[in-house]
Amino acid sequence: MSVDRERVAALTRELLVAIGEDPDRPGLRQTPQRVADAYAEFFAGVGEDPAEPLSHTISVTQGPAPDTLPSGAVLLRDIRFRSTCEHHLLPFAGHAHIAYLPGEQVVGLGALPKVVEILAARPQVQERLGEQIADTIASSLDARGVLVVLDAAHQCVTMRASRQSDSATVTIAARGVLAEPAARADIIALLGRA
Repeated sequence: MSVDRERVAALTRELLVAIGEDPDRPGLRQTPQRVADAYAEFFAGVGEDPAEPLSHTISVTQGPAPDTLPSGAVLLRDIRFRSTCEHHLLPFAGHAHIAYLPGEQVVGLGALPKVVEILAARPQVQERLGEQIADTIASSLDARGVLVVLDAAHQCVTMRASRQSDSATVTIAARGVLAEPAARADIIALLGRA
């Protein structure tokens, strides 16, 4: 589903009127279309299949490097993401860290950020975003375990009410053997290293 830019522009114009602004003044004339274009980008993941980037797997034993079987987790950290909080339609942004224990199939590392991007480009809450990323990886790969850690700053916290400009929210979603705290301790320790 694509964003209805014309409708978003009309609603933005109405919003400007509702807050007491003149949408025809020079600084605001192009704002409705700019907001429509931005929303088309912000919500491009609505209706997209987040598992699609994981559909091209590589066999560990039959693939290009069968003599290099992974014995531990594959960890990709510091994946930058941005999303929009569904409660206030304000942005939140930060880093995703993804680890999985491969079974027979692995994916190219570039597939993991694509999963994050698709799921983040929707109205979201951080807790659900992490769970959706973990579920997508767990159901698309034969991973023995999945761990997703999200660390993000939310503008609904940093710019509203208490204005806690230095606050960050960290969430953890785990599947399989990595759902056990002892099993994921090494991975969590790696996240703290620069």
